Amino acid sequence: MSSRFGRVRVAPLLLRSPTISRRICSMPERPSSAAPEPLLPERMRPESSDPEQIGSRPDFPHSPSDSGRNDPELTRRGPGGSVSGRADVVGALLSLRDDPSLALKFYLGAERRRGFVRSVDAYCVLLHILTGSPESWPSARRLLRWNAAADSGHSPTALVDGLVECAERFDFELGSRVFDYLLGSLLRADRVGDAVDCCNRMIESNVMPSLQYLNGLLHALLRRRRIGAVRELYDAMVAKGERGDVFTLHVVMRACMKEGKPEEAGEYFRQAKDRGVELDDAAYTVAVQARCLELNSDLACELMDEMKEKGLVPSNFTFTRVITACVKQGYTQEALRVKDEMLKRGYEMNLVAATSLIRGYCMSGDLDSALNLFESICKDGLVPNKLTYTALISGCCWNGNVKKASEVFSQMKLAGVQPSDSNFNHLIRGYLKAQSWEEARKIFEEAVECGAANTITYNHLLSWLCTQGDLTEACKLWDKIMVNGVVPNAVSYNTMIHGHCKSGNMDMASTTFLEMQGRGLKPNVLSFTILINGYFKHGDPFRALDVFQQMEHAGVAPSDFTFHIVIDGLCKAGQTVEARDTLNKFIDEGFVPSCMAFNSIIDGFVAEGGINYALCAFKDMHDFGVTPNVATYTSLIRGSCKSNNIDLALKMWNEMKKKGLELDITAYGALIDGFCKMKDMERALDLYSELLEVGLSPNTVIYNCLISGFRDLNNMEAALRFRKKMVDEGIPCDLRTYTTLIDGLLKEGKLLMVLDLYSELLTKGLVPDLVLYHVLMKGLCKKGQLENAGKILEEMDRKGVRPDVLLYNTLIAGNFKEGNLQEAFRLHDEMLDRGLVPDDTTYDILVNGQFERNNYLPEASMSSG
Repeated sequence: MSSRFGRVRVAPLLLRSPTISRRICSMPERPSSAAPEPLLPERMRPESSDPEQIGSRPDFPHSPSDSGRNDPELTRRGPGGSVSGRADVVGALLSLRDDPSLALKFYLGAERRRGFVRSVDAYCVLLHILTGSPESWPSARRLLRWNAAADSGHSPTALVDGLVECAERFDFELGSRVFDYLLGSLLRADRVGDAVDCCNRMIESNVMPSLQYLNGLLHALLRRRRIGAVRELYDAMVAKGERGDVFTLHVVMRACMKEGKPEEAGEYFRQAKDRGVELDDAAYTVAVQARCLELNSDLACELMDEMKEKGLVPSNFTFTRVITACVKQGYTQEALRVKDEMLKRGYEMNLVAATSLIRGYCMSGDLDSALNLFESICKDGLVPNKLTYTALISGCCWNGNVKKASEVFSQMKLAGVQPSDSNFNHLIRGYLKAQSWEEARKIFEEAVECGAANTITYNHLLSWLCTQGDLTEACKLWDKIMVNGVVPNAVSYNTMIHGHCKSGNMDMASTTFLEMQGRGLKPNVLSFTILINGYFKHGDPFRALDVFQQMEHAGVAPSDFTFHIVIDGLCKAGQTVEARDTLNKFIDEGFVPSCMAFNSIIDGFVAEGGINYALCAFKDMHDFGVTPNVATYTSLIRGSCKSNNIDLALKMWNEMKKKGLELDITAYGALIDGFCKMKDMERALDLYSELLEVGLSPNTVIYNCLISGFRDLNNMEAALRFRKKMVDEGIPCDLRTYTTLIDGLLKEGKLLMVLDLYSELLTKGLVPDLVLYHVLMKGLCKKGQLENAGKILEEMDRKGVRPDVLLYNTLIAGNFKEGNLQEAFRLHDEMLDRGLVPDDTTYDILVNGQFERNNYLPEASMSSG
């Protein structure tokens, strides 16, 4: 049959089968007297002309079976004779289809007859008759409400099937009203699940309920947080061409928001706008909120501008959400603009907006404005809460004003606001950043006393102590963690492992690593990487590789940083060939090599004097599509100079410039050092002038290269001139600077200047190393200052510097040259007592007196490295 809904697909009317249960009762149970919840939200209530809002009709009985109680004729006969069965009831009702009131009275009278079967088909015929006339609409609605509220009522889905079949069999118009009333009655009885099933059956039967009832069902599902059901129903509506109105949009957007999918809420809003839906302030509010949650404050501001163009006024809530989003994105100025507009529209500053702006000021480094705003809201009567205080305390610490943070913390406690663990943690971190360990410890003790000290609190202190190298205090704090019942996490263990590695105690680092596993904590990629790096740094590449294998067996995927640690560690351990092979293995396993990895390989070959291998690695780098950087070329320049191939060094230099790479001070230093070692000071000075012209500032390394170059040319006047430049420019002289100058001055016999420089370096806190002692020993022995040379050994003993064979050879040769044979042999015996093994040079000196032709100061030790 055709209707305004198109061809109706009729579900099989299984209810006509005698196997379907039909309830027999004399009188349905009355519903609860409690007032049911309205079908729709207040803002979407239909007008009084809607059938759901029509009041009770005086001619409708209080209970369906009360009607006809005083009309015995109706209980016996219909208009055509006696009522003998279900078919007679349906037939009688059909004969009364033009008189809905009489049909209702007849049905209710027949219902009271003994043995009457309440069939679905008769009930559906009556509903069609009642909804066919506006005067009987209230009766149809009440009939359905009683059915929904009664325990013995008809199944809602069975009613849908019955209504559809009866419409086709008996030529009733298949309008939506009867289905709307059915859906409304279920919602009114709070049978939302049945309403969903009923609605789905309607849609399957090509019957679409009215939009306001669909909206009512969507809203009911949303209130019960059945977000999936909201989506399914809306999708079914869209599939039938019904996309709803602005209220539908409200519900669907809020469902997306509750599901944590603001981007989908924004997309629904955009689609509705494109369809020309008349959007209201509520729709815009949700859309703005969605964009704010996406941290897209630009689009949120555009939506607010659209609201103003349409004459809609953003709420205080909307302004606040936009301010918060702007601050989270770091757009403090835009947040302030929105705040100004909010105040201009007559809204007062609220605590949420103020807290966000305080955070914004602090993030942008404007602590004074944050503090002024805080004072302002306090004067205006706003009471700061924990979030407000937290924003200001963390902001003060972030901006380095931990003293002010402490004052705000005290103010917070005086105001009766209980500090949170994050407040204590911010203060502790602030004091540690300011190197105020005692103040941090006091805050920590207060946090422990208040029960606010958590794992993060301890981690802050552990990290600082390990960074400072105070493992003793760190271990005491670690014991407190266990005593106080705080559970250390992976960060705690990683911090302690790193601390032990840094202090060189690899046994404790390994023990802590095992303890971590024993407590059920699975080491993460950082745990393994820290331990691997520790073993490499302390000269145990075999244990490092063993830990790496453990990492793979544990199923922990190495990070790129881990791969770099392994490659760089092997190179620094003098195993560059193995590092190259390991890199190739990593690449086969899917590792994408970076410039850093190849730079480690190139640096390793350069350090080992293998410039050709370094160039091969450079070629591999190109083959893998990895672009060399300044550090790559600098290493190759250093290697070329080391192999006395200055032409190759210049080729690399020019190639680097041609590629437009920005040359840094290290690159200049590598080539300047190469020229200095070749004693080509003219070109070295040209590069020095060039780096000044491009705006670079020479550092200690640059000046050391130039000083060494002039020392090698015996031009100590120029060397001292560059040393004066260093002092004038505030560039610190390091131990190599002093060693080079002392060496040159000793060669010229200027002992007083040497003494002054030596005293100066000690005054500056520099500790002489073995190279400097070699220089002093050789220079003093050459000048016959054997007594002072002997004092060098005494000073080395005091400072804990162990002399080597070369130093003893120099002193023995000096005494042999001066004819002090007894002292020379005594020094030989002293060497043996110290556990030093004399070499061939020692015995050449003692036997043959070969001193002059031996140079005991290795120039390599004076290089720039």
